[in-house]
Amino acid sequence: MKSDRYNARDAEPRWQKTWDSQGIFATKNDDPRPKYYVLEMFPYPSGRIHMGHVRNYTMGDVVARYRRAKGFSVLHPMGWDAFGMPAENAAMERKVHPKAWTYQNIAAMKAQLQSMGLSLDWAREIATCDPAYYKHQQAMFLDFLEAGLVERKQSKVNWDPVDNTVLANEQVIDGRGWRSGALVEQRELTQWFFKISDYAQDLLDAIDTLDRWPEKVRIMQRNWIGRSEGLFIRFALDPKTSPSGETELDVFTTRPDTLFGAKFMAIAPDHPLAKAAAANNPKLAEFIAECKRRGTSQAEIDTAEKMGFDTGIKAVHPLDPAWHLPVYVANFILMDYGTGAIFGCPAHDQRDLDFVNKYGLGNVPVVCPPGQDPKTFVITDTAYDGDGTLINSRFLDGMTIDQAKEDVAKRLENETRNGKPVAQRQVNFRLRDWGISRQRYWGCPIPVIHCEDCGIVPVPKSDLPVQLPEDVTFDRPGNPLDRHPTWKNVPCPSCGKPARRETDTMDTFVDSSWYFARFTDPWVADAPTSRKDVDRWLPVDQYIGGIEHAILHLLYSRFFTRAMKKTGHAGLDEPFGGLFTQGMVVHETYRKADGEFVMPSEVSIVAEGDARKAVLKTTGEPIEIGGIEKMSKSKKNTVDPDDIIGAYGADTARWFVLSDSPPERDVIWTEEGVQGSWRFVQRLWRLIGEVAGIAAKAPAERPAEFGEKALSVRKAAHGALAKVSDDIEKLRFNRCVAHIYEFSNALSAAIGDVGSPAELTPDFAFAVREAGGILVQLFAPMMPHLAEECWAALGQPGLVSVQPWPEVEAALLVENTITLPVQINGKKRADVTVPRDAGNSDIEAAVLTLDAVKKALDGKAPKKVIVVPQRIVNVVA
Repeated sequence: MKSDRYNARDAEPRWQKTWDSQGIFATKNDDPRPKYYVLEMFPYPSGRIHMGHVRNYTMGDVVARYRRAKGFSVLHPMGWDAFGMPAENAAMERKVHPKAWTYQNIAAMKAQLQSMGLSLDWAREIATCDPAYYKHQQAMFLDFLEAGLVERKQSKVNWDPVDNTVLANEQVIDGRGWRSGALVEQRELTQWFFKISDYAQDLLDAIDTLDRWPEKVRIMQRNWIGRSEGLFIRFALDPKTSPSGETELDVFTTRPDTLFGAKFMAIAPDHPLAKAAAANNPKLAEFIAECKRRGTSQAEIDTAEKMGFDTGIKAVHPLDPAWHLPVYVANFILMDYGTGAIFGCPAHDQRDLDFVNKYGLGNVPVVCPPGQDPKTFVITDTAYDGDGTLINSRFLDGMTIDQAKEDVAKRLENETRNGKPVAQRQVNFRLRDWGISRQRYWGCPIPVIHCEDCGIVPVPKSDLPVQLPEDVTFDRPGNPLDRHPTWKNVPCPSCGKPARRETDTMDTFVDSSWYFARFTDPWVADAPTSRKDVDRWLPVDQYIGGIEHAILHLLYSRFFTRAMKKTGHAGLDEPFGGLFTQGMVVHETYRKADGEFVMPSEVSIVAEGDARKAVLKTTGEPIEIGGIEKMSKSKKNTVDPDDIIGAYGADTARWFVLSDSPPERDVIWTEEGVQGSWRFVQRLWRLIGEVAGIAAKAPAERPAEFGEKALSVRKAAHGALAKVSDDIEKLRFNRCVAHIYEFSNALSAAIGDVGSPAELTPDFAFAVREAGGILVQLFAPMMPHLAEECWAALGQPGLVSVQPWPEVEAALLVENTITLPVQINGKKRADVTVPRDAGNSDIEAAVLTLDAVKKALDGKAPKKVIVVPQRIVNVVA
């Protein structure tokens, strides 16, 4: 070896250049080997990768390199989720075009990813803002439209009146727009929707087939789809109190058993009945306006103070015509869930209980928990939502919840009003259709034209892509497409009269809902996919990404794949066979006395006994060491991957993010941990240097027999090989790292035990050479540059990146001895190690020599010795 010190700065770019020049990570669609598709969620091109990217893409790279070595044709591509608001914000703040900003960022991040040594097929690189990509997205939109999977309808949205745009729920903070600070309005806008609700039951049922997904993600998807079985009830309104023309209030409930606990009715602020009641009630109208200034997210509604307004309207209880319930407009009822109306049973729903406690409406418990006395059971501040028997419910008393539900359903199904049943059984879903309209420039244009005579006219496919115009300005709020002088106005493709383009662009979730399919053949020009290739490569065998995408991205992708199947672009339903959600990279925070956060690179950590203190490098000013939190720019606890790679090398960074904790958990970034990883890189390099010296003396042919020392080395090598193989298969990367540490220690110790040249026997030299090769191949998926350098140092031919994975010799995994627990009079007192093939008499003789057994017998013969083969030995004294 040239040096005792591994030089990552020299080795890493050199090997990256070699891999690239030989094209060893390029994938051929006609490769006859079995396929394996590994994909990490592609990044948004913000301009810099972060340590979360390093961890995510390293994990995927380990899987890709391992599967290649196992004989698979591996597809491991990379692209860019390139549309979205940050580019427009940059355009406004930096006076730069979104396209220029985006492609500059792509170039910078690509260089960073390439410096990590990822085994990616860059020939398949795509960017969702490329017209060559979104042309096909527009074509599929038209196909979905023709297939009845798209519709245009009115929808409630958060509208920022200053920025003139729709805001996501997350962008409404305390009722104001996150950028403008203006009070947000809830408006009804005509929007484009994908009809994902048509697939609600199918998407729900298929979750059971996703057995290689984390259970927590499957639960989240089930909850989001939200199937509920219940009763649709038509409450009559007291005509003396209701606005003209309003006679009924429809409610969907999953708890008809609690009807006798009802205390009020509540309707959404935008319910038709609320609008009718507000027509002649200015105070109610103002209350509704105030409700509309709040966000529409369920999380915000659940945490907001429960507010209501008594409309004066009374609803007739469906089981007792003499019982009238007050109808409130309430800020916690959503129009787009159920019917936009509820009956409130406060004793058994916490939200309803909070409401009645505020307005003094009281509560009546109607379900008594097991073991409680119905006469003394009361509800005060905590609703009871568990099982029990019905009380205070007349003819339902004593029934179980299920019995009461059935009884109420049958009664109300058999009652009619105006020729229709008062109630009917119904299945509802929480899942709503996917609104894809965005009043933004930097997104995929929706390919339709609006004509006064012809209505909505699809853009002819021959005219795709509908490209974004580049001559736009961002000098004032709103969508630049709305005010473009020529792009917006076009002749109708049908009648030729003046018409206008759709100026809304698609939600960026659409872009990421099919990119994995495009990767299978990104060169096909006349269709979104090549059916032969998409059906061969999908589903993705291993998909890796953050838990934050567990619901929307994954659910939308599942729907989109089904829509592609319906329109002939794919032949399967589920896009991702295996899913892994990795933890975040977290770091300590550091603050000055004035509360200002400080970057880790600006801080020196000083150990004082068991304590740790921090000071500012430039001034020595004391710095407060804060909690360990997710890396974020706002708290300045980020670490630049370029700095780590520049100082220690990519392999050190890769090794550390794999080694510190189980991959599904957060990894705590520490300078000490990184330095420890770097020291191990150097130790491996020196160890391989020692192995190379011994390997040079090894015979070319395998020895006929192996002595004890050689056999010990071979057992350690093949034992590590079996363990690492098993744990890579199970994505337990931190355990792989532990096995490699253990194996390297054992190999180093075996080499160190060689005292003289005479002890360096041919069988031992052969075993060391074999072990060294196995060791390099074991850490090659994790530290590929170091592995190539070590492979060359061992004199091995070719690149380690293209070598087949070593085969385990099963015989070497079988231990020659076995350790059995020894019980004396039923209590474990010792262990005995005996040959694996020892007979019962030999085991008994070995047990009787143990000190613990001798002491218990006190010179007497045992009454009985019972040997359970391969399990345990029992001695009866």
